[in-house]
Amino acid sequence: MSLLDAPPSPHYFSPAHVQFRDMLRDWVSREITPHVNDWDEAESFPRALYQKAAAIGLLGLDYPEQYGGTPADLFYHLILSEELARPGCGGVAASLMSHTIGLPPVKNFGSEALKRRVIAPVLAGDKIAALAVTEPSGGSDVAALQTTAIRGVDGAGEHYIVTGEKVFITSGMRADFITVAVRTDPANKGSGGISALLVDGDTPGLTRTKLDKMGWWASDTAHLRFDHCRVPAANLVGEENKGFKTFMSNFNGERLGMAAQAVAYAQVCFDEALDWARQRKTFGAPLSERQVIRHKLMDMLRAIDVARCHVYDLAWAQQHDHGDPNLRVARIAMAKVEATRCMQFCADAAVQILG
Repeated sequence: MSLLDAPPSPHYFSPAHVQFRDMLRDWVSREITPHVNDWDEAESFPRALYQKAAAIGLLGLDYPEQYGGTPADLFYHLILSEELARPGCGGVAASLMSHTIGLPPVKNFGSEALKRRVIAPVLAGDKIAALAVTEPSGGSDVAALQTTAIRGVDGAGEHYIVTGEKVFITSGMRADFITVAVRTDPANKGSGGISALLVDGDTPGLTRTKLDKMGWWASDTAHLRFDHCRVPAANLVGEENKGFKTFMSNFNGERLGMAAQAVAYAQVCFDEALDWARQRKTFGAPLSERQVIRHKLMDMLRAIDVARCHVYDLAWAQQHDHGDPNLRVARIAMAKVEATRCMQFCADAAVQILG
């Protein structure tokens, strides 16, 4: 067995993990890879892909069985991130799995009634969930957000009036359920006045604008505007004015997932560069036999191996609650930086090799 084909350490992956990876790789090769170029050009992919993903259990990983989920540890999520990256189309993976950032607040903090109404149809692929935090004025700085939700009551009951904007929202155009970060205490300019609201996609006053992007063409990404949207008070996720924790608890998993994706896309760059270097001949010999090219390839492989080991180690620590939780947060943030730098380096090196 060559270095290039070395399997992940059994310290992290069980036979069940390996079986899941094999199944997922086969599914991706049939249902996604042949279509990614067409979907990128169309700037969308068929909504039926959600049902297909749900049918093999991809959407329900780590959700309660009562809502149609499947018990799964963190390494199943890492495998999912890695295998969805193999076609080299980030937009499909981002939108197909947008519920992995949109649903956790509902799962972890929502009322039982809200969970029953929202989670099952999303995991079945019948509905789409999204998260709306980022704003035009302050990015993803949750403590500085400006979208407001003012509580009131009328003949129809208690409600919130939501006003503001969100931008770069993945699945923003098609989402049926949007978990929105709002300020329910306008007098509090910090983290204390933040809440989470579940806004239905057909809420009057909600308008969506498709965003043109440099990449991720197949991803449904939108600018959302809330013009005095009336949202039932029953759609409050967690406690009022205590939503900062709701959203921040989401970010650790997101950072680790993004790190895993970045390493996986770096691997795609390496694989394509290596394949081309073996095919392309110059002066009678393949590029892969030129020392300068071999050095580039090995630099890529070294960076990928280091970044991947870092991600796996942190995933194990997170899963087993090992070590100081605050230090783990910092290490996961650093891993995301290192993994994305690895991806950037490998993408640049691949461009040089492909010419």
